[in-house]
Amino acid sequence: QVQLVESGGGLVQAGGSLRLSCEASGRTFRRYHMGWFRQAPGNEREFVAHISVSGGSTYYADFVKGRFAISRDNAKNTVYLQMNSLKPEDTAIYHCAASKTYGNSRVSSYDYWGQGTQVTVSS
Repeated sequence: QVQLVESGGGLVQAGGSLRLSCEASGRTFRRYHMGWFRQAPGNEREFVAHISVSGGSTYYADFVKGRFAISRDNAKNTVYLQMNSLKPEDTAIYHCAASKTYGNSRVSSYDYWGQGTQVTVSS
């Protein structure tokens, strides 16, 4: 089993930045591609970003438009999401997740999920 714990959320003003972290337990972390999703009240959980096992390949949702960057440090069993130029519509609970396949943006393609961290962007 892979357990995931997110941190780094908080309240920021529009245009500001946050870096989210997702720490994984277990020794199988390096077998999994990792993704970030977000969910706002009344909305479906939506794909944000994905990174390959090695960290050499990334894939992003169109709405990110270069504002966000996903990375990973396999030595620390940790995945990051750097978020810049934040907008009020980015407000949501952000979840990290682990998948055995690369590049799939569907929720159903992910095997393990964290409980999420709240990001709130004020205007």
